[in-house]
Formats: sequence, structure tokens, C-alpha cells
Amino acid sequence: MWDERYTTPDYVFGTEPSGFLVRNSGFLEPGAKALAVADGEGRNSVFMAEKGLRVTAMDSAATGLEKARRLAAERAVAVDFRLADLKSWTWEPEAYDVVAAIFIQFAAPEFREEIFNGIERTLKPGGLLLLHGYTPRQLEFGTGGPSAVENLYEPDMLARRFGTWEIVRLEDHTAELAEGAGHSGTSALVDLIARKPG
Repeated sequence: MWDERYTTPDYVFGTEPSGFLVRNSGFLEPGAKALAVADGEGRNSVFMAEKGLRVTAMDSAATGLEKARRLAAERAVAVDFRLADLKSWTWEPEAYDVVAAIFIQFAAPEFREEIFNGIERTLKPGGLLLLHGYTPRQLEFGTGGPSAVENLYEPDMLARRFGTWEIVRLEDHTAELAEGAGHSGTSALVDLIARKPG
């Protein structure tokens, strides 16, 4: 599905980074090692590389990665792009200082828990998770994201799952998105910034 969706010459989610990532760019320390999960066309991984991070970006869509490589070249940054499916991705233990998981809500609850477990495994002690997505109220707006309510994030669910972590920020809010045709209009969002126990 994603390979087909990214075949358009336009960037489905635009070339500018997620507003969430921009607002929280103070957490992006130059030299830190970062993983961008299911990064699609590269807008977020390229932004982190521009901030001086050493970035690995993975996605299962070859068409998305082709556009991501083009974007990185245009911005004159280096990103280690990997073609991989999250179902078979190897979560290298304690490998990253930062994991960015932005709008990855294609995963049903059981698979989502596998992804969260993998993120926990691959972050170094004290490493930071930047997680951003839609709440179930997004279904009222219909301006992006999945139609399966079980794939969406409830703040209470995130608070329980990451309850042993240091929760730096956890909030749900409504905002106007203009992130390509894929995320456009009034949106019900949730932001989680959490630090893995050190």
C-alpha cells in the first residue's frame, strides 16, 4: 500500500518536518545517534540530520525511500536509509540516543506493543523517545491517519505503557496541520516525550 501511495511525484506528507519535531528540536543534540521509525519520504530523518544527529531511517516502501534519498541529497545531509519491514526489523540493543516515532499508527495493538518493546530495547539507558500521533477524536475530523480506532493513541494508554519511564511531556491537543496532502486540517493529536530509565 505504501509503495503505491508514494509513487506520486509530490511528497505525500510534504518535505518539511513534523511540527511536533520542530517544536521539540531542543531535544535533538548534535552528534546523538537517532533512529527514525517508518520514516516514509524522509522529512523527519533529514531534519534530524540537519540538526547534526547521526540518523538511521527505516521504512518498508522503496518508493518512499527513493524520495527520502533525493530529499537528503537536496539538503546536503547524510542519512543511513534502510529498506525494512517493522515486522522483521532487528532492534539493536541499546544502540540509539533518540528514537522518533511520528505517525506510525498503521499497527494494531498487538503489533504496536511489539514496536514499543523494540523501541525500548534499542534506546540506550537515558535515551529519549519522541512519539507523535492521533487520538481517537481524529476520526471526527477525518484529516489524516487510520480509520481503525484501535490503532490510535489514548494518553492514558501511553501513560500506562511508559509508566516506568521519565515522562517529560504527555499531552493531547487539537491543532491545524499542513503537512502535505496526507496530514492537512484540524487534527486531534497526542505528544509523548519520554526518557528510558538509565
